[in-house]
Amino acid sequence: MDKYLWPVVVGTLLGFVARFILMRTDFRQYPTYPTGRIIHLSFGFIAAFIGSVAIPSVLESDWAAVTFLGLAATQFREVRKMERETLEKIDNKELVKRGEAFIEGMAQAFEGRNYIVMFAAMVATLVAIYKIWLGIIVGLILVFIVKTRIKGKLLVQMAEISEGEIRFEGPNLYVSDIHIKNVGLEESRKVIQEKAVGAIITPNNENSIVTLTHLGQRQAMLHHIANVLGSYLDSGEPDFIPLSKRDMEDGRIALFFLPREKDFAQIKEVLKHVPVLDSAMRLPNQSDKGKK
Repeated sequence: MDKYLWPVVVGTLLGFVARFILMRTDFRQYPTYPTGRIIHLSFGFIAAFIGSVAIPSVLESDWAAVTFLGLAATQFREVRKMERETLEKIDNKELVKRGEAFIEGMAQAFEGRNYIVMFAAMVATLVAIYKIWLGIIVGLILVFIVKTRIKGKLLVQMAEISEGEIRFEGPNLYVSDIHIKNVGLEESRKVIQEKAVGAIITPNNENSIVTLTHLGQRQAMLHHIANVLGSYLDSGEPDFIPLSKRDMEDGRIALFFLPREKDFAQIKEVLKHVPVLDSAMRLPNQSDKGKK
């Protein structure tokens, strides 16, 4: 087995590097630093090692060792469950919640990245068994692909974002021409006029209209704004809770929120980078069911 030592080392290291690249603690502050990062990097190292060892095991017909791949898959599903439960507990204390759809998407991402790491380590090890230097090159190529291509869609790819006018007609609050809610208190209306910002999300096509209809996707937009720019909100203040409403005719989405920083240029930049959730993605244009 000595002939497999360096290929396994190469595959494990390159797989771990891929997981390190995929690990980001951004403005959402999750995974937390350093504790959350240590946990996920440890799982990434284990995934890379299992993927690397699987190749020599197959070549040596050690089928018992290959069963560890199934065990690893089970453990990675536990990672998904752990992340889901943790994020749900955290979300209960958020003033502007992530929402169940966003949490499920994050949990899926953490599980999926371990599989990516395992596959990258397997490929790098397989090539390195024949030529170490070639395995290193292939591994680096895979790391580059992981860095540049393993990304989901962003809101800016599906819709145009523009500022909406905050206005009242009596107690009724509107963002441009889309009705948001009724605000009964005069003091609350004054605060909203002074501090609130509205945004209009205009979908690019039919696919985008159906995707942005998803309540989880709309909640993700509001959560991102609150996370980056803060929120003029406290518990027990229903008049100031951020909301989204949909124009039933053309599918436009109106967002109403009170950020700590009333700068629409910043808000637009945040909204551009809101991820499109897997659970919200719909492609009706690619389906001909029921059509002639």
